[in-house]
Amino acid sequence: MTDHDAAPAAGAGHSDPQRAAVPEARRSPAHVQEVVSPGGVRAWLVEEHAVPLLALEFAFVGGSSQDPARRPGVANMLSGLLDEGAGPYDSDAFQEQLADYAVELRFSADRDAFRGSLKTLAANLPKAAELLRLALAEARLDADAIERVRGQIIAGLRHDASNPEVMAMRAFNAMAFGDHPYGRPARGDPDSVAAITRDDLSAYRAGVLARSNLHVAAVGAIDAAGLAALLDVVFGDLPQAADLVGTPQVTVGAPGAVRVIDLDTPQTVVRFGAPGLARLDPDYMAAYVANHILGGGVFSSRLFREVREKRGLAYGVSSGLYPMRHSAMFFGGVATQNARVAESVAVIAGEIARMGAEGPTEEEVRLAKQFLIGSYALHFDTSSKIAGQLLQLSLDGLDSGYIDRRNALVAAVTLEDVRRAAARFLDPARLLVVAVGRPEGLAERPATA
Repeated sequence: MTDHDAAPAAGAGHSDPQRAAVPEARRSPAHVQEVVSPGGVRAWLVEEHAVPLLALEFAFVGGSSQDPARRPGVANMLSGLLDEGAGPYDSDAFQEQLADYAVELRFSADRDAFRGSLKTLAANLPKAAELLRLALAEARLDADAIERVRGQIIAGLRHDASNPEVMAMRAFNAMAFGDHPYGRPARGDPDSVAAITRDDLSAYRAGVLARSNLHVAAVGAIDAAGLAALLDVVFGDLPQAADLVGTPQVTVGAPGAVRVIDLDTPQTVVRFGAPGLARLDPDYMAAYVANHILGGGVFSSRLFREVREKRGLAYGVSSGLYPMRHSAMFFGGVATQNARVAESVAVIAGEIARMGAEGPTEEEVRLAKQFLIGSYALHFDTSSKIAGQLLQLSLDGLDSGYIDRRNALVAAVTLEDVRRAAARFLDPARLLVVAVGRPEGLAERPATA
């Protein structure tokens, strides 16, 4: 789940909660400026000069969904190569430059975005900007670096091949999304990674790393004019237009299915999920409150009380809303002794059914809103967190003023809103369940539709 709201959203009733005027909204922890560079690159900025640092977070829409269908893992491999030599610097020299100037530079790829982050002292910003520019526009993709990173990825994949959590997640995605890009392993598999060529990496970079699908957030010791100039230095050499492969919308499938994957372990890992609500759905905030009460509130949630406190079935259990660019998912998990898996799944399904049919109590809604409002500021206690929050808001299609309105939007959610939203996504008949281990009493069954 994304963290800018603990993922969730702004929504009460059937109005437009993301952009509605909310008189009781209080000031957010960060004043956001919208900056446009001379070259047309857009960014959100929180100017803060108390500490001489700059945190820059950015993302190109696409992610592993843009991997070739038969070669998943390209985006992930490229994310490991951009700082392995660029421009005049080979891998060792590039890493030495980062270390000499105390520059933190990272890249990663998730299903919907290719991401990067930069953290630097303000005094070293010119050098940091140049190194980032080189990594994005002039990464060398040297043969030795490709083989080294390939080997590291394959070793990790082979290690994870017997990890029950990884096995459960991969099986769940494959069943839930089928041939859709979300159904493929984002990091690839040993065979697909072994087959990735330099041309694959170059084609991905040329198609995805462009200014038209770029989102940027910056926090720290820089003003709007300085950031505008920086944006063109860092991103100005990239192509203007991305060349993305169309990705269709998809609904979480295999409703009612139970899949058991045999693994000789004393504990079974269970993952469960069903269709969720889109990030901009008018009921999303109410659904977020409903999920917080059900399984998102950790120690205060119904699932925690019923599964752990009352029955001692598992150490922990949780659920969350996961809105993605091309789908939306309600998802959760538990791990428990093989002998108690069937009982745990039955209790979880029962609580999902009860919340979906009856909704929460007024007191549960009050306490959930109190927690969500009070904890929101914790998402803004470092520059990197603020930048990350802003970047995700931008990717989600929300405006920069959302953080000023968010707590009032939570406060506006009513008991009726939560009951309506819960009924929309909490239905045990729609659950897909995957269990990895040797669960006693849990039988496989096919999807109902």
